[in-house]
Amino acid sequence: MAEKLRLMTVHAHPDDESSKGAATTARYVAEGHDVMVVTCTGGEAGSILNPAMERPDVLANMPEIRRAEMAKAAEILGVQHRWLGYVDSGLPEGDPLPPLPEGCFATVDPALPTADLVALLREFRPHVVITYDENGGYPHPDHIRCHEVSMAAFDAAGDPELYQDAGEPWQPLKLYYSHGFSRKKMQLFHDALLERGLESPYGDWLAKWDGTRPDTDERVTTRVECGAYFEARDDALRAHATQIDPDSRWFAVPLDIQRALWPTEDYELVRSLVDSTLPEDDLFSGVREKVSA
Repeated sequence: MAEKLRLMTVHAHPDDESSKGAATTARYVAEGHDVMVVTCTGGEAGSILNPAMERPDVLANMPEIRRAEMAKAAEILGVQHRWLGYVDSGLPEGDPLPPLPEGCFATVDPALPTADLVALLREFRPHVVITYDENGGYPHPDHIRCHEVSMAAFDAAGDPELYQDAGEPWQPLKLYYSHGFSRKKMQLFHDALLERGLESPYGDWLAKWDGTRPDTDERVTTRVECGAYFEARDDALRAHATQIDPDSRWFAVPLDIQRALWPTEDYELVRSLVDSTLPEDDLFSGVREKVSA
């Protein structure tokens, strides 16, 4: 086998690793590489989105249940997993928005989780890191903070003058933003479902789409072929039983349609210390050559 490579993905909550890039991680694990998922918070504030789990015993033990769900998803994907250990900030609602809970991830001094992530980067020594874009993928305060911390830690991990108690310096070679559902992808799936006489969950979204809002697909530089691992992705999603309703839109598009129309997961290269020609089809493009040189 070629040189074993290492990939780290940094997420805000348990279940994010399964809804964003899970088939990619399953593919690289299957190819013999090491993948670590870092989850910044425990997801304690997440609502129960699966009616079957709306039970008093679940509500009373949400932190423990979400940890167990995350362990099951990690096992399905074959990834290593670490908690960063911060408290879920919740998604504030209302006008005006209420203040965030004191001590939650989005309110702590960013230097604290940055130091924790630097320590994990120096321990695991990934060649590639994936995180969210500047909008957090969507504007949840924990997702935005995850972006900020990931960017700071990526830049600091290789600097021997910074975080000197966090282990031997290690500089990852590439950093990506993960991009999920774009308007283009949603429209393709919507049309394909209607053509088959199936119900589409995307009609309302498409009707309400702000036409002045750029499609994230325009930012994509790297498309990773991973259709063979969509079953693992879906199984990992279902492992998060409090968050994922097995009858929900997550599973509305038959896998044969997905593989035919959009068999990739998509990323934007935002930092690179290696030569790689865009567009790419491999997160380790340029890394493989440097590591094996």
